[in-house]
Amino acid sequence: MSLNQPSGNMYIWAFTWNVLMGICPHVCSYCYVSKSIAPMLKKWGNEKYYGKLRLDEKALKDRLTIDNKFVVFVQSCGDLFAEDVPSKWILRVLEHCKKYPDTTFLFQTKNPARFQEFQNDFPPKFILGTTLETNKSELADPLTKAPGINKRFVAMLNLPGYVRKMISVEPVIDFDVAEFTQMIDYIKPEFVSIGADSKNCGLQEPSKEKIKKFIENLEYFQMEVRLKDNLKRLRG
Repeated sequence: MSLNQPSGNMYIWAFTWNVLMGICPHVCSYCYVSKSIAPMLKKWGNEKYYGKLRLDEKALKDRLTIDNKFVVFVQSCGDLFAEDVPSKWILRVLEHCKKYPDTTFLFQTKNPARFQEFQNDFPPKFILGTTLETNKSELADPLTKAPGINKRFVAMLNLPGYVRKMISVEPVIDFDVAEFTQMIDYIKPEFVSIGADSKNCGLQEPSKEKIKKFIENLEYFQMEVRLKDNLKRLRG
């Protein structure tokens, strides 16, 4: 069974379902999977997040029915829509999701431009999201092989208006309050999740005053803000 209940630093409102195995092509320097999850599983003899990308065939048999106050976060440990993931794998995952029309699925990626390829293949109830750690591309882009901040932003803007959207600001990196608020407001997400670097990766982080003002701004523009427990360290 690959469907996991909310726990640890994950979203408390989401079950997680991971159908990809292997090392994520984006290799983000702050990745909690490579720094925590993968080594922990390896100690137990499970090398799920090592080696080449591959599909977990057993996961594609999982039952994805949950309480409707939760969502299923598809591929929390990696990125289903990374360029290196074959389209036929993604289609198989989406076809399995369609078997559960009453379940809401969250698809979050650092390559949201690829959502367009599958715009007619998503299950009946879904949310599309991306990560924007900051508005300062010079701080975020060198930390990953994923498409840069500005490319993710444009891709989210280009999604159809009827699509439910979310933005993850995690790990939050130092930002310009007004510019970052405006950037996210253009996307019109249903909610914004904010979290901090929990693996001591030495990121350039915002002050608690900036975080406070940022949250106030998002709420002013009528966006729901969901704060993760690991943000307490920065909020004081």
